[in-house]
Formats: sequence, C-alpha cells, structure tokens
Amino acid sequence: MNPDPAVPSLAEPASLVVVDPNGHRNRVPLKPLPFSIGRQPDNHLVIRDSRASRSHARIVVEAGEYVVQDAGSRHGIFVNGERKQRHVLHDSDRIEFGVPDSYQLVFSLDGTELKGLIEHVGTMEKAAPIPRVGGNLAKLRAILDLARTLQGAFSIEEVLASLVDTALAITGAERGFLLLRAGDKLETHVARERSGRRLEEGDLRVPRDVIRRALEHRRELLSMNFEPVVSGAAAPLNTVADLELRSVICVPLVRMHAGQGNATSILSTGAETLGVLYMDSRLGAADLAGGNRELLQALAIEGSTILENARLLEEAQVKRQIEEELHLAHTIQQSLLPKALPSSGWLRASGSSLASREVGGDYFDVMEVHRHCWSAVVADVSGKGVSSALLASLLQGALITATDQPRALQHRMERINRFIIDRTGGEKYATIFYCLLAKDGTFHYINAAHCPALVVRADAVDTTLEATGMPVGLLETAEFQVAEEHLKAGDKVVIYSDGVTEAQNPGGEFFGRTRLHDVVAAHRTESCSAIHDAIQEAVTTFTAAAAQADDITVLVLEFASTTNGHPL
Repeated sequence: MNPDPAVPSLAEPASLVVVDPNGHRNRVPLKPLPFSIGRQPDNHLVIRDSRASRSHARIVVEAGEYVVQDAGSRHGIFVNGERKQRHVLHDSDRIEFGVPDSYQLVFSLDGTELKGLIEHVGTMEKAAPIPRVGGNLAKLRAILDLARTLQGAFSIEEVLASLVDTALAITGAERGFLLLRAGDKLETHVARERSGRRLEEGDLRVPRDVIRRALEHRRELLSMNFEPVVSGAAAPLNTVADLELRSVICVPLVRMHAGQGNATSILSTGAETLGVLYMDSRLGAADLAGGNRELLQALAIEGSTILENARLLEEAQVKRQIEEELHLAHTIQQSLLPKALPSSGWLRASGSSLASREVGGDYFDVMEVHRHCWSAVVADVSGKGVSSALLASLLQGALITATDQPRALQHRMERINRFIIDRTGGEKYATIFYCLLAKDGTFHYINAAHCPALVVRADAVDTTLEATGMPVGLLETAEFQVAEEHLKAGDKVVIYSDGVTEAQNPGGEFFGRTRLHDVVAAHRTESCSAIHDAIQEAVTTFTAAAAQADDITVLVLEFASTTNGHPL
C-alpha cells in the first residue's frame, strides 16, 4: 500500500530557496502539501517565466521523504544538473526547469544550523567528564530547550526569548537584551536576567546609539569595542567602567543569504544588520573559552535565520494576498467582457482579449442598439497594471449604452475626454475605436488614435480605417470626427489593439502589420470566427510562448450575406 503523499507530519519541515533570474532570493516554506510549482497563478509557487509550463512540477511526501515530480512539463525538471521524472530530495538539492537563465530552487531542510549546534555540543560532552553538571551539560540542556521551542512555539517573541536564555546559559552572562533594527534605531524586543526574570527597557544603561555605531563599524562577529564620544567632549562617557560592568558581549544578528548548495553567506555591512544580542555582567566575567565563542556564533546564525525567515514569511503572506486580490480582479475583469457575441443574423462577431499581466488595460464590447443597429468598441488604455484596468472598466461603463445617431458618437467621446482629463490630469489616456453598423450596411466610426481597423472586402480591395482624432484624455480641445464607410454582404471589419502588431518573438522581432494583413488575406472568404482564430494562432506561433509586454485584443465583425439584395 502506498503512503499518502499529502501527509506532511511524516517529514521534517523544509523550504525552498527561490533564486530568480536576477539573483534575488526568497525562502518559501513547503506548505501545503502536495506543493505545486508552475506558471499558472493557482500554483503554490508561481514561476513567472513564459517558458515554464502552467503546471510544471510538484513536491509530495512519501514515507517521510520529500519527492519532486515532473507534472508533465514541456522542458522537464533537472535536479543537480540531471533531468528527472521523479527524485527524492536531499538537503541542498538544486532544482531547475530545463531552460537557461530561469528560476532555480534550492531544497533546504529547516533547522540545519541548529542541528550542527547540538551536534557540536554533543561532541563536547563526549570529551568532557560526566560530573560537570553545571558546564556543558547545562549548555546542551539550554540548546535542546531552544530546539523544542523552535518546533512548538506559536509566536516569534517566544522563540526570541528562548534564544536570549540560551545565549545567557552559554556565556554565563547575567543579563541579556535582544535589540532589533527599526530604521536607524534599535528597539528592545527581549530583556531578561539569567534567572528568567523580565527586565525593563530602561535597565539597559548603555546608550543604543553606542551599540548601533559599534555594529556599523564592527570588524568581526563577536568582539566589539565601545568607545562612545559625545561630539565636543574631551573624554569618553558611559564606558564599561563608568557603568560598573565587569564584561559586555555583543553579537550582531545579520541578514543571511543562501548561496549555492548549503552555503550561507553573512553580510557584514551595517545596513544589513537585523539587530544585536547584547549581554553583560556586573559580578563575573562572561565565558567565551572552551568552544563557547563558536557556540555563540552558531547561535547568532540561528537567531539571524529565525528573523530572516519571519521576515520572508511576512513578505510571502503579503505577496500571496496581493496575488489573490489580483486574481479576483482578473476574474471580475473577464466577467465584464461580453459573454456571448452574435453568431447569426445580419451581424456576426468574434473577439478575445488576452492580458499580458493578471489584469489588463484593453477591452472590447459588442452591443445591440436595436434590431437594425449594432455598436462595437475596442479600447486600449496607456500603461499596464491595476490603474489601467480600472480606467478600462470606467470606459466600458461609459460606453455600455449607445444610440443609433452617428452624431452621438462624437458627443460621447468629447465627454469621456474631458472626464478623463479632470480625473487623471493628463497622466492617463486611451486609444478607442468606436463604431455603429446599421442593417443597410452604413458603417460610422471614430478612430481615436487607435490602430487602423481593416475592412476586408468580399469582392474588392481592402480598406484601412485610419485615425480620425487624438487619444481621449490628452487634450481638452481634442476633436473626434465621425467617418463613414459602406459595407456589402460578406465584408468583415478587423479591429485590434497594438498588442497584436507589436507582439514579439524570442528574437525581439515584431509581428507587424504586414503579417496581420497576410493572415487576413489568406482567410478573407471565411467567417469572422475563422479569421479571428487564424490571427490568434498566427500570433501564438510567432511569439513561441515568449512573455509579452502588451495586451492582445482582436475583434472581427462580419456583415452577413443577403437574400434578394437585403441583409439577413
């Protein structure tokens, strides 16, 4: 019987260090399980690379071990440079996605530094006489207490308090303070005596600015010299002797960056300091002999990792919330597009809009004014992202109703132009193709600096419908002229956004108008749906799954065949 791959309790907690193509690193916990990886937004880890498959890989637990599996991807998965369909993961295994300069994942078992710390103390105990109850055994007990806290703690504050207790047990210092950076200042998060009694923030008499300056100019991890001098003073103030302290230890907590494999680099610049673990004694000297310095250094690494993981977890939660909100916005935006287009009668239409991001700035619509007249619109808002999507939705609301009067097209565009200028101050604009088609074939339109629509004639030379005005939202004095064409039975009108002609292949070449016209000409005698599908397929083949910088929108209108000279 195969074990349930979704049972996480059988495996040690683990995470993935995600390295993006720019070298930026982020740690992602392997939760929940199974853990899905791919380009599709509903994956637990989204790979923002168009060459990755929608569902590329997944990680499951089998018999207490993490296993990565290929989810039927196009380019496969590679573990430590070798292509695998299935692989049992070990600490520091490197996972790649079969394409150069893409994302890289490093599998990491959580608590690796703490294990090394416990093993180090265990080695010390084997070499030490058993009767030393107050020596290394006490330190081992403190570290094991910390391990239990790390596994079962419900808050970061509880973990940090246990961290201070362990440091005090290792060094024999009397008091411990954990200070974390908040901008240019250090704020106290934990203050306690070796006995466990809590201290007040004011019990730390050493000025925080002194500690902060020492951190910024430190030369090594554990040893620091305090030489605070007040500007203009002739002699140092608040020295260790002045404060009646026998010894002081400061351990910087620095941002940890995972490297290749299991290597970890410690950034030494003051700007990358997360905080400091401060300890002092009034009666006796703190003990940094007999391996205690190494223990304290390992503890500092563990503490730094805890803080970094907490920060990464918070960032991941914020990122996931934003992604969920964008996914909802995408769903709402898609629902605003027409659910059905006319497929019978004298007007037929076929259209689509593909956003380059989660939400887009393009939209299209086809609306029946009455049984003898239809209205259609394609709009492209400048820029990308949420702001453009909001303006596109606003335009859709403004243009959702129409009359059969061509003059009304001009008045409506003028009002929209003034409204956008008033609300955005000229920082946002949109190109719009807005038209009316009557049952007798009369076609009125306004092209507000949009791509030239293409009239595909059934029995004559094709016509391009060039701009008749400026984009809406740029100038208050802009004019929007209404132009007129006459369609015959079998004629089609191809309206598109510049995301079609400016679609790029992996080599950076544009799709262009010539290719678009060639595709339309090759299918001129076919239906609007066939022409629309041919354009979509041609663009998809040309781009070869390369990421696109702009939304791709296509709308094809078809003036249907006639009976006895009259449209159907």
